[in-house]
Amino acid sequence: MPDPHWTIPVARWSSWPAAASAAPDIGFIEPIVRRRLSTLSRVALKVAHDCVGADEARVVFASRHGELRRTTDILRAISSGEPVSPTAFSLSVLNAMTGVFGIARGDRSAASAISAGPETLGYALLEAYAQFATQPASPVLLVYADEPADPAYGTIEDEVQGGAIAILLSSEGALGHLVCARSSAVASDTARAVGQRDPGPTAETSVAPGHSAATGATGAAQPPDTAEAETRFATQSQALLHCLETGKPAAWQGAGALWHWGWHDCTA
Repeated sequence: MPDPHWTIPVARWSSWPAAASAAPDIGFIEPIVRRRLSTLSRVALKVAHDCVGADEARVVFASRHGELRRTTDILRAISSGEPVSPTAFSLSVLNAMTGVFGIARGDRSAASAISAGPETLGYALLEAYAQFATQPASPVLLVYADEPADPAYGTIEDEVQGGAIAILLSSEGALGHLVCARSSAVASDTARAVGQRDPGPTAETSVAPGHSAATGATGAAQPPDTAEAETRFATQSQALLHCLETGKPAAWQGAGALWHWGWHDCTA
């Protein structure tokens, strides 16, 4: 089976870094609900709202750990013989954010949630593309949000850094096209052999708190399968943000797979 590659139209995108000192503004959520939300849901709702506005959109939410920290607190309460809050339990599921978002907006559009280990963001992009391809006239909002797992779980391979990204897939007013691809381990080894630049796990992406894009990247990147050097990053979210911000190709190396992202500006 050939390695998958696909292209999605990006109408808007928004991000929120894990290192942000300010709390995200989610004033569109009622106070009684807002004060019960976790940091994960807050940043997810922030980027989602900034990205989609008042338009109806199908939602694909992705998170490797989801509300694992809230679930861990529930488990600790149970082990200590303490009562468990029904609200805490209802907000501990992976798709809690999509429910809160749909209710706040009065949007009954379909919503789904994905978790696929360190490759979660990549597969969420594939799911969003598949949904958009089946009904291109209806926008799809991809929301990715994550945070490191509770220290109680020990060292986790390819651990996430946290933060959130939202991308609105829509042909209307598209800023550019995001080119996505997943190569097998053999292809990954070949890429290394031809001398692609690989800064390793220390590569970092600088993202300003509350950064969002109303215009596309200034430079058009070549597709991921061209000879242009691509920078590799420690996490998928770092790689994707680098591509969106700079218009330059980026990649992430996982166990047995190499994910690529490239950007084509509509004005190029």
